[in-house]
Amino acid sequence: MKTLILGLIVFFGVHSISMLALDWRNRVAARLGTMAWQGIYAVVAAIGLYLLVTGYGPARAGAETMYVSPPWLRYVAAVLMLPVFTLALASVLPGRIRSAAKHPLLLATLLWAVAHLLTNGSAADLLLFGVFLVWAVAVRISLERRPARPIRALPASALNDVIAVVGGLALYVAFVLWLHARWVGVPPLAAIAPH
Repeated sequence: MKTLILGLIVFFGVHSISMLALDWRNRVAARLGTMAWQGIYAVVAAIGLYLLVTGYGPARAGAETMYVSPPWLRYVAAVLMLPVFTLALASVLPGRIRSAAKHPLLLATLLWAVAHLLTNGSAADLLLFGVFLVWAVAVRISLERRPARPIRALPASALNDVIAVVGGLALYVAFVLWLHARWVGVPPLAAIAPH
């Protein structure tokens, strides 16, 4: 559990700088230069993500079960996950989806966290997905109160929505049929299938 907690602190610490210390972030970025700041930010975020990924499995294996979800919530989670990859792609593919969602990656994170909290009830699950959920909500609220910064994205195009939807659905199918079981060790279809 310690590795998971350290990963959460590192990953969300760096991802919360603009929300909690925007002036400090701007001063340091100006002093170091944008490229250097982004490089340091990326390295720290990658270390945090690595700790999250490597710490989650062992933490979950030894974690206390806090609740057991009814089997039908697996269907709800599967539906909630359906737009997640499309929204994530729309965050870098400007189009109508991105405009309508305003902050599609945050919405994707929120849906992903809720879907997983509905179906995973260990203390490690509550910690991981709960922190992601709280962070996504907090960032969404904070974005209304701070100046917008330009987001790196491909040029806007009507084709971007098609790419986001087709690519998102393809990723969804790949995760359901193969990647989730391979990377996380849990096959979602087996969990959704009736007993």
